[in-house]
Amino acid sequence: MDYFFEERENLRFDFYDVDSKSPNLSKHDFLGQMFCTLGEIVGSQGSRLEKSIVGIPGKKCGTVIVTAEELGCCRDSVLMQFCANKLDKKDFFGKSDPFLVFHRSNEDGSFTICHKTEVVKNTLNPVWQAFKISVRALCNGDYDRTIKVEVYDWDRDGSHDFIGEFTTSYRELSRGQSQFNVYEVINPKKKGKKKKYVNSGTVTLLSFLIETEVSFLDYIKGGTQINFTVAIDFTASNGNPLQPTSLHYMNPYQLNAYGMALRAVGEIIQDYDSDKMFPALGFGARLPPDGRVSHEFALNGNPQNPYCHGIDGVMEAYYRSLKSVQLYGPTNFAPVINHVARYAASVKDGSQYFVLLIITDGVISDMAQTKESIVNASRLPMSIIIVGVGPAEFDAMEELDGDVVRISSRGRFAERDIVQFVPFRDYIDRSGNHVLSMARLAKDVLAEIPEQFLSYMRVRGIKPSPAPPPYTPPVHVLQTQI
Repeated sequence: MDYFFEERENLRFDFYDVDSKSPNLSKHDFLGQMFCTLGEIVGSQGSRLEKSIVGIPGKKCGTVIVTAEELGCCRDSVLMQFCANKLDKKDFFGKSDPFLVFHRSNEDGSFTICHKTEVVKNTLNPVWQAFKISVRALCNGDYDRTIKVEVYDWDRDGSHDFIGEFTTSYRELSRGQSQFNVYEVINPKKKGKKKKYVNSGTVTLLSFLIETEVSFLDYIKGGTQINFTVAIDFTASNGNPLQPTSLHYMNPYQLNAYGMALRAVGEIIQDYDSDKMFPALGFGARLPPDGRVSHEFALNGNPQNPYCHGIDGVMEAYYRSLKSVQLYGPTNFAPVINHVARYAASVKDGSQYFVLLIITDGVISDMAQTKESIVNASRLPMSIIIVGVGPAEFDAMEELDGDVVRISSRGRFAERDIVQFVPFRDYIDRSGNHVLSMARLAKDVLAEIPEQFLSYMRVRGIKPSPAPPPYTPPVHVLQTQI
């Protein structure tokens, strides 16, 4: 099945004892069932989950062991370089300006473009730059599938002249530089017209290097933990929590926007954290007993140990805080970002990665300090998700999300893009289906995390740890009496 980090993929395993050939399940004995998510399986040590089978009241139904393995056939990329000799001259005034177009063949015999080289100007003997392409894009992982390569002469007006073509396959190319990888470029029209036609030049493979791409799951399988921290905005602009109009209103029947955002993201990330202990922070409130304003306080009231057990524990601490603190201001992000950065700075070996979720209703007060904090954090194993709740204008947040322009502070640019911002209102389902709203929100805010995670590991040259050995059930040796 397809795996998506950003989606909660619920699975159910049903166990039956087969009694007949009937396809009707009710004709067989039900032995129990097990519920889990795909994230739970891949997030377990060695991608191996052991869980009790349930479903028959008052009966122990045994346990089931589920292991997941990522399919590796299509994770290779290839670095290739080509040159050509004595190509046909197509330009009236100069030589040709050749480029190559690669096509992979489809099951139905049609072709799809998968790569174009750059144009090398004014030569019949071009050497193109090496390029990297995934094996999946090149041949869909099928080593014997036809790859068609066309040679064109570039023209400014876009009416590029066809010089000729040849076909090959991944298996042929993988032999590397040899006499097998010198290809005659044939122009079928010319071949049909001219008896003495030999070819329109040759193309030679200069180098072929296979690189296996490591995936996000390789690191998870090797034991990398994802640490999830949440920071909640307790500024006065949220409105009095006792009023139904407040963004912090504690409705006994449904989650408020803060609760929804927290659950949507937290329930997916928790699968990748083995101890399920999450630090939960608040900012922008006056704390008891003396009313001092704090921008990084523990929701559970324990600054030495801000950890809460599971997402339910975080929700509980959030509700408790609402009853004890006074909403105040201003809206400062830098302290909570620096809080997580301190932890991230202490483990840079790839064994842990930190995700900070900030949920806020408003316009940020410490923009310069926050930018500085993000630029510093971009060199650490961490990502920041900001969810904006309520009707405010969030223009400044878009600036922090470095998708369009990379964020900078005092002339220094962020090493990686680590911030993802979304306004919660964009995800509210019109029919009032909160499950749908939360799934959409999680999908969008978490989709960039695996790539941000990999960009940190790549820049630091950190390889995944080897996965623990696969599980083999104990063999019971029967003692026979002689």
